[in-house]
Amino acid sequence: MQITFLGTGGSIPTPKRGLSAVAIRRKNELLLFDCGEGTQRQMIQAGIGFHKKAKVFVTHLHGDHVLGLPGLLQTMSLLGRTNKLEIYGPQGIKEFVEAINQTVSFKLTFHIKIKEIEVGIVCQEKEYKVSAVQSVHMNPSLSYALIEKPRPGRFNKEKAKELGVPEGHLWAKLQSGESVKLTDGKVVYPKLILGAARSGRKIVYTGDTGSSKLLVKLAENADLLIHEATFEDKMKERALEDGHSTPSIAAETAKEADVKRLVLTHISARYKDANLLLNQARKIFANTEIAEDFLRVELPLHED
Repeated sequence: MQITFLGTGGSIPTPKRGLSAVAIRRKNELLLFDCGEGTQRQMIQAGIGFHKKAKVFVTHLHGDHVLGLPGLLQTMSLLGRTNKLEIYGPQGIKEFVEAINQTVSFKLTFHIKIKEIEVGIVCQEKEYKVSAVQSVHMNPSLSYALIEKPRPGRFNKEKAKELGVPEGHLWAKLQSGESVKLTDGKVVYPKLILGAARSGRKIVYTGDTGSSKLLVKLAENADLLIHEATFEDKMKERALEDGHSTPSIAAETAKEADVKRLVLTHISARYKDANLLLNQARKIFANTEIAEDFLRVELPLHED
């Protein structure tokens, strides 16, 4: 699984930071979290295609998180996309996307499925789910968790041979968790051949938020927490008033949730050198880094 930070700035773009967008490539699917202005150009720069199966998860309807959708939809159409695009977001996202179709002059070449969501499990697939909680920002505003389901355990070839399972398609079935029937009528169950299930990966994306116990719960044991840090610590009062976070707030969340890795994003244009924010967070949570546009993070499969 590869995470690419397409836009890491706050409300105003800078020469080095675009507006909020994080792309997660998982197998043959693209999951895009937020879509700030210019996201389609950032995707081109990052080498991310426009044709594969894709979902967009919008945290809230502030412009720096959603105004990239018109350009993204137009670019996809101009390039002849045919795959369906799914868009998830809080109340108002359907009206916004429909307004794009009615007012921007281009012809869609693909179907868009829009789902207005609240909290809980908002997307359920065979191998993963996406959950959401209300964030401490505007209302409605969401934070998301991408949670993979456990994978089958390691395949024991010797045990399979011992039980008389011929190598080939029956092995593949057992590896995927299905029982198989042999020519003599004997049924072989996956639990006889597979080791303990291996846990899935978990990524949490906060969008804009202040300090939140709901977010701590959502982020528990995450492999990666992508947390906004708009203001430095000395501006904590301003941050909380505006529904934003400081590096220390993000780091405390990471520490309390026992996440493995913290990446700070949504950096205000006032900070020419974001190391100030990084140092404040690392005093509390050592495994912290600052996102920059086009930062790539690889999350390997768990082998436990």
